[in-house]
Amino acid sequence: MVPYLYNGTTVFMTKRKSIKDNNFKVTILADSVKFYLPRVEGYLEVVRNMASKYRGMSLIEFDGYFEGKFEPVKYVRAEIHISKNSEQSMTKLANEIRKKLKQKSLAMEFNNRLILVSE
Repeated sequence: MVPYLYNGTTVFMTKRKSIKDNNFKVTILADSVKFYLPRVEGYLEVVRNMASKYRGMSLIEFDGYFEGKFEPVKYVRAEIHISKNSEQSMTKLANEIRKKLKQKSLAMEFNNRLILVSE
């Protein structure tokens, strides 16, 4: 077993482990990326592409009050977990999504750090 530090806790992990003759594989996806997508034309296609490209995704819908507006706008927070992509590649993806949705800016979080991608 190899020890490593995860969120301040030492964890021991092996790629394969046998418990009562049952084998299972443990995969840790260390990076969390959240995209804040406005529900505008084309957002559903973006969500479908993300769902097919990454292992898993969670969606949360909420009302957002941005750019000094008093009326809420419907948003979807799409969260994916990845292990081998860099912050720079995810920022480039966010910019592509921003252009596809025809937005001035798009917010994303990479490991709980908010990043705003603008024109």
